[in-house]
Amino acid sequence: MSALKDRLRTDLTTAIKARDEIRSSTLRMLLTAVTNAEVAGKEQRELSDDELIGILSTEAKKRREAATAFDEGGRPEKADQERAELVVITDYLPQQLSEQEVTDIVTAAIASTGAAGEGMKAMGKVMGVVQPQVKGRADGSFVAAEVRRQLS
Repeated sequence: MSALKDRLRTDLTTAIKARDEIRSSTLRMLLTAVTNAEVAGKEQRELSDDELIGILSTEAKKRREAATAFDEGGRPEKADQERAELVVITDYLPQQLSEQEVTDIVTAAIASTGAAGEGMKAMGKVMGVVQPQVKGRADGSFVAAEVRRQLS
């Protein structure tokens, strides 16, 4: 079992004993998402920590989008619940990169691929270099926007 999955299970037990409703329900939801990913496909398999971080990043993105949608729909109590779940999820994600760090990574990737004069045609090439460096540590839409900004 991966270290991250083991930590999720241990923390779930602790949250249940402490009667922490938000934390326990969020951890249950995360473990269900992990189990669903493990049994998807033709045969069951054990996920690596990197794959688990991908699942957690997806769940965090869902919470951010749901909170925004609830705010726009005039449901602040539901938006607050989504944000509380997001706080729990971010405890298990790697430290997020700052905007400056993402900018520096994109600048270095453009320089290393020689894409400076190619414009938007080079977006895929640059994203291919940047993605492995920022996976799970930066929002993909922000990274793509930064690549677009620097290429244009």
